[in-house]
Amino acid sequence: QVQLVESGGGLVQPGGSLRLSCAASGSIFRLYNVGWYRQAPGKQRDLVAGITTGGTTNYGDSVKGRFTISRDNAKSTVYLQMNSLKPEDTAVYYCNAQHWQSSARSYWGQGTQVTVSS
Repeated sequence: QVQLVESGGGLVQPGGSLRLSCAASGSIFRLYNVGWYRQAPGKQRDLVAGITTGGTTNYGDSVKGRFTISRDNAKSTVYLQMNSLKPEDTAVYYCNAQHWQSSARSYWGQGTQVTVSS
């Protein structure tokens, strides 16, 4: 079992930056692939960025070059650095951890709101 807690969301102006954190507890965090997802009102939940147990990263097309995902296994935390934010980045951002050997062992955090507006 893994418990995930997201933090770092808030209100930011277009062009600004935020860093989201996803803190994990309850299991061996380094065995989990982790992804950041976002969901805007009335839209589906989409992958923003992911990082594997080995540190390989992937990004959604809309955030490439602006967002960076990283992990600190010693702190059991994954970060999402978001730069050059746009109004269309406004959404609830969720963290997901999935065990590298079992897709059934998948856990979600409660989400953190990011609002980009002037």
